[in-house]
Amino acid sequence: MEKNMPNTATLQREAAVDVYRSVEQGLKETGAEACGLMFIHCAGQVQPEQQVRTHLEHAGYASFEVWQDSKTQTIAVLLPGLSLDEVHYEGLRIKHELQESVPGADPQITLASFPPGERPSKATIQHMAESSKLVDSSEIHIYTLEHTADDPERILIVDNDPTVREFLQLRLKMQGYETYEAVDGLAALELIEKVTPDLVLTELNLYGIDGLPFIHHIQKLEMEQPPKIVVLTEQRVEQTISQCFRSGVDDYMTKPFSPVELDARIRRCLH
Repeated sequence: MEKNMPNTATLQREAAVDVYRSVEQGLKETGAEACGLMFIHCAGQVQPEQQVRTHLEHAGYASFEVWQDSKTQTIAVLLPGLSLDEVHYEGLRIKHELQESVPGADPQITLASFPPGERPSKATIQHMAESSKLVDSSEIHIYTLEHTADDPERILIVDNDPTVREFLQLRLKMQGYETYEAVDGLAALELIEKVTPDLVLTELNLYGIDGLPFIHHIQKLEMEQPPKIVVLTEQRVEQTISQCFRSGVDDYMTKPFSPVELDARIRRCLH
């Protein structure tokens, strides 16, 4: 009798969860000292885990851990005792070495250093891993835990394309926003009343109710502070753009779009 074997996707999910659990445990075991954490993603399917290990060994680190995350195709590096400046410096050295030794690697790096007594959750660790795939490869992204008295600003993403929603959600979380998502206009209207977002980032081509009727419905909701509205759409017709602005839309961008420009426009709308 044949045994039921888990499929590849299941094995990859389990392996990824184990990585995050291992990183979380490794951080806790560092005890009362600062601890550096770095996630590295390189272009292509092969992630140079061994090159990273060899570099750290040659650099003389007595204590470090390296894991391969098969889900996000990233390498996790734990560096006990390192301050943020030291982790950043090591990130620059690793980036330079990979560029020299791995053709076409183009490493993307997200890093952080957590002070004594401050350790991230497994969800934060996973978010760090995912964010490393979105950062500009020309710079190293320093990941910070926000400790403010104010709640993070809330953004509702409305788009029927799951790939677009996932990208925007990760990108906006990297900026410190609290994000929600909806696949259509009706679901979005329900969420707006429940979570009262500060900004709605929406496509115009939606199922159920879309376009200008959707925008009008948002503005008719009984809310103390109606959300800002930024349209991110494939529609490029000048008449549609003009109607949106006349209807009170705060900004309008067309796809394909520049993530950096979108970041700037959202900040401008909210501040």
